[in-house]
Amino acid sequence: MIEDFSKEYHRYKKAGLKAMAQVPDSRLHEPVGPDGNSIAILVQHISGSLISRFTDFLTTDGEKPWRNRDSEFESLDNSRTELEELWARGWSVLESELARLTDQDLLRQVYIRGEAWSVHGALARSLAHVAYHVGQMVILARALCSEDWQWVSIPKGKSEEFNLKMKKDKAS
Repeated sequence: MIEDFSKEYHRYKKAGLKAMAQVPDSRLHEPVGPDGNSIAILVQHISGSLISRFTDFLTTDGEKPWRNRDSEFESLDNSRTELEELWARGWSVLESELARLTDQDLLRQVYIRGEAWSVHGALARSLAHVAYHVGQMVILARALCSEDWQWVSIPKGKSEEFNLKMKKDKAS
């Protein structure tokens, strides 16, 4: 099961990167609508969450005392390179911890904000959180991007072609 979690996290990591890569540097900090988040803010928040939750995952509360969650929603003037480094850092912490876990760890108990969770439950919660925000990143990227949008998943109208390719790849 840990492998399944790892694969799903990787899909969202990749989707977020593909979406962000299509947005011009000048628009990474641009929210759509009042009080909205920008792609830069979502990167800060996702990374902050991953770093906090998965640093010493099995032994300390996932909401670290050094984390300032509210500051993750403040617009900073990070360059694309800085945002990509922050993104990579958050995912690296997660991936390192997932590599240490075994399926036997799934029933162990961890804490998030003082609330007990099974490791399985904490991973499911985190994955849903990441998926939610990466989905926001994709929507923002499409809105901020030119008409040259490259799909980060199966392109519209290409499901049958994609399914055939998957079957062919599995057969070889």
